[in-house]
Amino acid sequence: MSLARVLGAKLTRSGIVIFLLLAAAPAGAQQTRQIEAPWWWDDAWWTEGRLPSSPAYPVEAKELTYKSGDEDVAALLLNPQGGGKYPPVLFVHGRRGLDDVNRAHARRLAAQGFVVLAPDLYQARFIPAMPIEHDYVLEDDTAAGLDHLLTLPEISAARACLYSISRGGYYTLKAAVTKKRQATGVACYVGYYPHLQDPNAPEPMQVYRYAPEVESLTVPTLLLLGDAEQYQRRRGIEMAAEAMRAKGRDVTLALYPGVGRGFDFRERHVRTFADDLAARDAMHRASAFMRRHMQPFAR
Repeated sequence: MSLARVLGAKLTRSGIVIFLLLAAAPAGAQQTRQIEAPWWWDDAWWTEGRLPSSPAYPVEAKELTYKSGDEDVAALLLNPQGGGKYPPVLFVHGRRGLDDVNRAHARRLAAQGFVVLAPDLYQARFIPAMPIEHDYVLEDDTAAGLDHLLTLPEISAARACLYSISRGGYYTLKAAVTKKRQATGVACYVGYYPHLQDPNAPEPMQVYRYAPEVESLTVPTLLLLGDAEQYQRRRGIEMAAEAMRAKGRDVTLALYPGVGRGFDFRERHVRTFADDLAARDAMHRASAFMRRHMQPFAR
């Protein structure tokens, strides 16, 4: 057999093999594969070189109290200066209480263009900072704070967003679901590594379960945490997000690589560049998220 005939036979067999492989491939496999963008993707940066920018309003602060049953709950009210109306946010602290670190965070949030009410949930109940047990009356105080925020004349939306740190995530979850505020007063939920379990629940529940109220949280939700978060906290948050997704809820889990617990308030002598990047991105991302979800309730 000539060399040309041998080569021709081999090429013919190769062509048949390629044809059969293409025929066996799933429909559309020859097209460019569409990959869903991750939560952190920014088309404007990659295609147009636009860096995200946020407003930076001067902030004025006022101390006030509001009623929760027979108690007066102290709170910090922060407004962008210059008049005008802005979207309302209820800022709820964690176990630290409303200390200087949390007050600074609330001020940074208000500087993005929000009316921020930050209750001091522990003061009225004589609860020291860093409590272990949970006092269920704090859930009522949180819901009452939301009610008060929505009466303020300087707000621009009929519903507020809940914005919480650590254990404050449980207080706001309960205010939204158990106290039935999400149907009338809540536009969205933001939690920095939120504690999504009853702090009084036994240890196995802390590690292997999340609070059942999570499955009844229907408002858009943004959860922010570092990938080096404590295992028992990270596991619960991830399970909660998966359960919400399974129910078709609008939930985003933002997981920051190389970042551990407390990236929003770690002090200067232990703070890392990664902490600062995460804190800035979280503030920018949460601000955009809240504006978007309060816009339908503008008044």
